[in-house]
Amino acid sequence: MFTPPNSSIYFGVMSGTSLDGVDVVAFDVTQQSVVGAYSVAFDESLRADCLALQAPQTDEIARAQIVANQLADLYAQAIDQLRQNLSLAHESIAAVGVHGQTIRHRPEHSYTIQLNQPARIAEQTGLTVVSDFRARDIAAGGQGAPLVPAFHDAIWRDKRLNRVILNVGGFANISVLNVGADAFGYDTGPGNVLMDAWISEHLGHTYDASGQWASTGTVHQNLLNRLLDEPYFQQPPPKSTGRDSFHLPWLYKHLADFNDISAADVQATLLRLTCQTILNEINRSSVNLHELIICGGGAYNQQLIKQLAHALPAVRVQTSAAHGIAPEHVEAAAFAWLAAQTIQGKTSNLPAVTGARGARILGNITLA
Repeated sequence: MFTPPNSSIYFGVMSGTSLDGVDVVAFDVTQQSVVGAYSVAFDESLRADCLALQAPQTDEIARAQIVANQLADLYAQAIDQLRQNLSLAHESIAAVGVHGQTIRHRPEHSYTIQLNQPARIAEQTGLTVVSDFRARDIAAGGQGAPLVPAFHDAIWRDKRLNRVILNVGGFANISVLNVGADAFGYDTGPGNVLMDAWISEHLGHTYDASGQWASTGTVHQNLLNRLLDEPYFQQPPPKSTGRDSFHLPWLYKHLADFNDISAADVQATLLRLTCQTILNEINRSSVNLHELIICGGGAYNQQLIKQLAHALPAVRVQTSAAHGIAPEHVEAAAFAWLAAQTIQGKTSNLPAVTGARGARILGNITLA
């Protein structure tokens, strides 16, 4: 019989849809604080392989397994590096929650695929691994995403203030923490994914630092209106999305009728698309909002923050750093916390978050 460990320190590992690398966070679930973090970038080959697997490939089953092994090796190396940096013995770490790399997300067909090899990670690190969080959520009738609202609710709920936690990675999602109401959350739509793809196509950069390139362009209102006509944006929550729906071909399809737009104007329009779809969902889901707390890589996009703050003049807009966790560490910390819920045999309020039909333990355990 499995006996839960005594340690309150859990590791969380996240590699998100932006495909920029791996974040590992050591999180103390008792103190609700990050005690250490380590990040490693994907090399160009691994990033390209992960991106290619977003679409059908020749012999993709074998390709996916090879990439999953490479990811597991990188995860294991990053976990061990953080453990050494913190001078932690193996027995000081209760478990590690490993999200894996999403390559397909199709909740409408009852599946989501994250490349991962938890057995390989457990063998290499000597640590118990918790995984398959999203698959378990979909099996219970949920969307499989976002899974972070339960964590946001646990650490950032306020009895007096209505809060929305906004996570902007490749895609954006909100966690709505209204006073006196259950937490819920969902994906608002593209976060950085289209902006990253567009700047890569035109300037060769992996992302638009601080939104600087977007700031040189002008929003093309007719194009923005066309993009906003996407049915996903009118769909009520619960809902989730991913690269299966929003990608460069999707953008080019809409650009076909607009031949006179500069590349910088397209980037400005994509930034406004991210901002506007976030605002639309905030206005739908949180009446009398007091605070907007922003995390994820998008928290460093100054143009995005400026536009959100301008549109919400009565709301205190801050990044998660003002609440104790650096924006780039929040999601990995969430999977450390979710691992703890699983190891400790706890259920959560996720049914209210994802639309699932019943509470359940969140992940699968691979013992060290």
